Amino acid sequence: MGFARFAWMAVLACGAAAAYGVYAPEAADRWVPAAGGLAHQLHDRIWTPPSQTASTPGQQAQPNGPAPIVVTVTPVKRADFPVVLQSIGQVQAYNTVLVRARVDGQIMKIAFGEGQMVKQGDLLAQIDSRPFQAALDQAVAKKSQDEANLANARLDLTRYSTLAKQDFATKQQLDTQNALVLQLIASIAADAAAIDAAKTQLDYTTIRAPISGRAGFRLIDEGNLVNAGQQTGIVSIAQLQPISVIFAEPQEYVTRINQELASGSPQVTVMDADGHKLATGRLSISDNQVDLPTGTIRLKAEFDNKDNALWPGLAVTTGLQLGVEKDVLIVPTDVVQHGEKGLYVFVVDDQNRAQVRQVRVAQQDTNTAVISDGLKEGDRVVTSGQFLLQPGSIVSIDTGSGT
Repeated sequence: MGFARFAWMAVLACGAAAAYGVYAPEAADRWVPAAGGLAHQLHDRIWTPPSQTASTPGQQAQPNGPAPIVVTVTPVKRADFPVVLQSIGQVQAYNTVLVRARVDGQIMKIAFGEGQMVKQGDLLAQIDSRPFQAALDQAVAKKSQDEANLANARLDLTRYSTLAKQDFATKQQLDTQNALVLQLIASIAADAAAIDAAKTQLDYTTIRAPISGRAGFRLIDEGNLVNAGQQTGIVSIAQLQPISVIFAEPQEYVTRINQELASGSPQVTVMDADGHKLATGRLSISDNQVDLPTGTIRLKAEFDNKDNALWPGLAVTTGLQLGVEKDVLIVPTDVVQHGEKGLYVFVVDDQNRAQVRQVRVAQQDTNTAVISDGLKEGDRVVTSGQFLLQPGSIVSIDTGSGT
């Protein structure tokens, strides 16, 4: 009984080993080399799909070699290309004024709201005017007193003139009286100047907007004392209409920019970070020197900004248009690749093979590149699928590419 049981266990173990050898023939190669070939044959018969063990009727064998790489192409064309220099700029208020007090006193009234649009001449704040009104009244009274003295001195001068003719007054008395009249005339002129100064000081107690624009945060509250030498202002006003954008361009374009400025005002377009157009304006001025550390020239463009799309301090992308290049070779910008030997593109020849062409780019923007050397009109350049290509690769052109 024990021998029979042992025999069955041995048979089961051999069967399991044979099944594992068929499932993993590499194990049979290792442990029983003589049975390895048979194990591989059985494994291929059992686990290889029928479609791979036999061809279906009518199916032809695939040709040798890699499959063609599917790409899209576009022909090189000739067209007019507007030269647009793109840069990063910053919006700047056309004028900015920090309104300060010009006389000493207490703030009695704040007449503007924070963030309010104000017009030139609008009331912003009122300083206590009583001391300055008193000074003006005093100057006016002093002038009236001197005018009365002048009137009396002129009457005395007339009397002395009559007496001098009759030898009842000396010439010295006549000259002294004449000098007194002239002195009082000068005093009245000084009084008039003092009145004007007092009126000016009184006017300074009423603080008005020097320009039209948007008021910022209030920098002082009612009841506080201010003085003429105080650096802290009352409010800052920024002129938003029109508004300016400051940007820089490479120094090699200085001559062309100045030529465009001399013949007119080149158009400047500004866009936000997402590429959406914000406004269109005109270049107004170029700086009087090139910035040596950066090798750029600073420029300023002016915009009407009627819709307040531009805001001081906003970072924007600028596009300065410098004429139009006529009848040049153009390709999409994304077909130009960067390599160890410089810029290149993939061109598909008549036999649908990919070739590498070294090119030279004269101008480009986000969408179009102007090719000055390396291509000719009609060449088919690859617009997608370049990362799979090698020189000489066989390609299949996507029918939707518009060859």
